Amino acid sequence: MTAKRYQPGNHLTALVKPPVTKIQLVKYSGASGDFNPIHTVEEFAKEAGLGGVIAHGMLTMGFVAQMLTDEIGEEGDLLSFGVRFVDMVRPGDIITCDGVVQDVKEEEGYQVVTCDVWAQKAPGDVRVVQGTATFRKPLA
Repeated sequence: MTAKRYQPGNHLTALVKPPVTKIQLVKYSGASGDFNPIHTVEEFAKEAGLGGVIAHGMLTMGFVAQMLTDEIGEEGDLLSFGVRFVDMVRPGDIITCDGVVQDVKEEEGYQVVTCDVWAQKAPGDVRVVQGTATFRKPLA
């Protein structure tokens, strides 16, 4: 099998997540240790001025990480990954993760790929997370 060759401007394989659920937020609270009630208690989130429960930013970052690891596969390595949180995600939101290649280098039998990555509520909609990632994959 021939390895995928990346070029600047190529899109990564997008990942579309099912709607975020309140149960998912409770489970993520337990897994992450982040029990801030803005993520799980509707009344508390409203009193805090958020209009209702919001998802953990790190959960959304995890969705982008899932897209990256799906793209990289078992033979590759994620070298760096960082994001900033731009907008809130709420229960019911369908999150689409995507990325575009900015630079490709060949080093010691690997493609080293630097890309912009993001998550948004719908294609073309406001991004809720945006950042950069660098990964490497074998050339052959």
